[in-house]
Amino acid sequence: MTQARLVLDRDFTVGEVPRRIFGSFVEHMGRCVYTGIYEPGHPAADERGFRTDVLDLVREMGVSVVRYPGGNFVSGYRWEDGVGPVDQRPRRLDGAWHTVETNAFGLHEFVDWARVAGVEVMEAVNLGTRGVEAARQLVEYANHPGGTALSDLRAANGHPEPFDIRLWCLGNEMDGPWQMGAKTPEEYGRIAQETAKAMRLVDPTIEVVACGSSNSGMPTFGTWEQTVLRHAYEYVDYVSLHAYYQEDGGDHASFLASAVDMDHFIESVVATADAVRAAGKHTKRINLSFDEWNVWYQRGKDTPDQPHVIEREGVWREHPRIIEDEYDVTDAVVVGTFLNSLLRHGDRVKVANQAQLVNVIAPIRSEPGGPAWRQSIFWPFARMSALAHGQILRVAATSDRYDAGKFGDTDLVDASATWDEEHGRVALFLAHRGLDAAADVTVDLRGWTGARVTRAEVLTIPEGGDRFTASTQDRPDAVGLVPLDDVQVDGSTATVRLPALSWAVVELEVTTA
Repeated sequence: MTQARLVLDRDFTVGEVPRRIFGSFVEHMGRCVYTGIYEPGHPAADERGFRTDVLDLVREMGVSVVRYPGGNFVSGYRWEDGVGPVDQRPRRLDGAWHTVETNAFGLHEFVDWARVAGVEVMEAVNLGTRGVEAARQLVEYANHPGGTALSDLRAANGHPEPFDIRLWCLGNEMDGPWQMGAKTPEEYGRIAQETAKAMRLVDPTIEVVACGSSNSGMPTFGTWEQTVLRHAYEYVDYVSLHAYYQEDGGDHASFLASAVDMDHFIESVVATADAVRAAGKHTKRINLSFDEWNVWYQRGKDTPDQPHVIEREGVWREHPRIIEDEYDVTDAVVVGTFLNSLLRHGDRVKVANQAQLVNVIAPIRSEPGGPAWRQSIFWPFARMSALAHGQILRVAATSDRYDAGKFGDTDLVDASATWDEEHGRVALFLAHRGLDAAADVTVDLRGWTGARVTRAEVLTIPEGGDRFTASTQDRPDAVGLVPLDDVQVDGSTATVRLPALSWAVVELEVTTA
């Protein structure tokens, strides 16, 4: 039996839960937009073509902010193509994903969809094939009240009131050689500075995200952030991080500990940003936007067969099926640990976007003309978004450990927690990485009395299944949350028994001591 002990103290907190860490991502890639969130003619589509079955799942998932329209797509995108009468919009070749973009869905449609979904818009500008002027004009079109050519054009296109978009990304993965218009750190630092400056001259209230490294394995990682922030520090509010993980060759031990790498990535970028702050004698702090993260089987998956390959040659098609990964129990537990990592670092990670929302490496799947359903990774996100409110607690954890391969000696039990003083609730989010035995977790609650369990649920291997069991169109409820019965409270101590390979949430009603 694995043993773990957590100590939570009401007075030891990290900071307020940043609601924007429960963000997602909609890119014009594969079937995320077309037949994902938007499918005119679908039985569940509303008068604007928005799939209401997908909207219901987005609301259930608790998504707070959605990054749009890319991703690699944005580096070749002309935002003007997606406004105005739909029947007059041009069809374009999208070189990022080798597809034909119809532009039937654009900025107005996305803003309307976001309002119906109850999510905030996070808009990206093209700093690959375009630059300062196009970005400045987009802010004016979106946010200026009226009386100028661009703001009046927005009104003529059906939106007299400003979109009031607050969050803006300065391009996407501009360090990547795969990116159209990729740049050196010096080149990007300068254009990021000048673009942010011009955008703020139009609307000084916006918040701006500068591109960090595409992943921590990039050869310029660290020096990229340092150089970019040396140029743009005073003009930006956040620097971005992107990371994807997968199980390679059956190395489950390393895969299950992927959040250890995420922790290190976050802490390294924080250290770099703070070093630039000190060197430049700046007063403000740059926070982090982890605006792409997920499990993504870029090198395929042993089981089952799925369309993970992106075609770069051959026929140009509209919204083909690409990287529609099917997520299993193991993937859900790993995603739960990523959410723990983001929450634990909520003092500096203020925005995070799981990539992507529908169909493309997504928690939600849909079929053209058919149903929509939740994948296994939907559940940790939905429960944490629903229950993580108030203050992030600093968890003092000791756990039995295991050899996690490339990530070394690692805790078998991973945890995060929050304290919602307004409603008198402590929420625990627990992941057990062990495959062979259950884990007994003792939770020492300091500063509270009279704890009572109000919710206890677990996602684990279902009866008759294995760690590769997934929810599919034919079996949409194969993996999900079930009641966790092995939770006991005795005074200020709670004990939780976690099944092997599991993610769990335990909510306690407490009173202050």
